[in-house]
Amino acid sequence: MKTISLILILIATLLFACTPKKDTPVEPTTEISLAGQIAKGEQLVTVLGCNDCHSPKVMTAMGPVPDSLRLLSGHPANEQLAPYEKEILKSYVLFNMNSTATTGPWGTSFAANLTPDPTGIGSWTEAQFLTAMKKGKWKGLENSRNLLPPMPWQAYSYMPDEDLKAIFAYLKSLKPVKNPVPMAIPPQE
Repeated sequence: MKTISLILILIATLLFACTPKKDTPVEPTTEISLAGQIAKGEQLVTVLGCNDCHSPKVMTAMGPVPDSLRLLSGHPANEQLAPYEKEILKSYVLFNMNSTATTGPWGTSFAANLTPDPTGIGSWTEAQFLTAMKKGKWKGLENSRNLLPPMPWQAYSYMPDEDLKAIFAYLKSLKPVKNPVPMAIPPQE
């Protein structure tokens, strides 16, 4: 009887020792599928409001919404800006109706084409995208000019690289839209 009790205790001890504890942390997987990365990137682009400036708009009963045919294609190349009084820039920053162009003390900046077309980020590498978002460099080139307002790259520079890489994967998955965005216009004297 004593032997059977010892054997049962030994079996119970072994079973208990070999059973994983429920509170044991599961090791996170560092690999994420491309589809998962693209989905995460789409969510981040939506939450961060990238369409607010980088997508031309169409007017609806609820006001302007991003044009689904030109998502994230930047300031329309053929859109002319309205004239304005220079004096107004002493007190205001001006946005066009699409919110794709902004005029302020820095001059006029135009939202970039973020689609994978050659007129957008089609030839960009992931490293260039990280440089643009982390260091605020135009086209992600180290020796280029700084990105201009209202692009909030300073805030985005705090994002983890894996989030920025997910955004880049999503942008590269979009339908390419040919749209050569105008160059920034320096401040008017």
